[in-house]
Amino acid sequence: MRQAGIYSGILSGGISGGPGPHSLPLARIKKIMKRSGEDVKMISGEAPIVFSKACELFIEELTVRAWMVTLQGKRRTLHKEDVMAAVSATDLFDFLVDLVSVSNGNGHANVVANSHDMVFER
Repeated sequence: MRQAGIYSGILSGGISGGPGPHSLPLARIKKIMKRSGEDVKMISGEAPIVFSKACELFIEELTVRAWMVTLQGKRRTLHKEDVMAAVSATDLFDFLVDLVSVSNGNGHANVVANSHDMVFER
């Protein structure tokens, strides 16, 4: 009989606290994982679940930091500029700094999408 893996708690909602379907599509996560390199051929069923939870935690953390920027601006609506400011102000998100650029002088943040990335320009 096969024993439960160390991530089996995630499968039953143990870590996220909620049973049922995952909030992020596992098929899409697996597709991104496979696209990450030619060497990536096989991916276990549990790996996308762990990535899904990691993505949820990342989104929550970035949202909390962006929300703090929103509140400092005495607003109640989070804008993309708040996310950009949170990325720029947090060392933890240094890997995203290249995605956040200050380029055109019109004062508006524009979202430019290509086939792989979402890039914020200001």
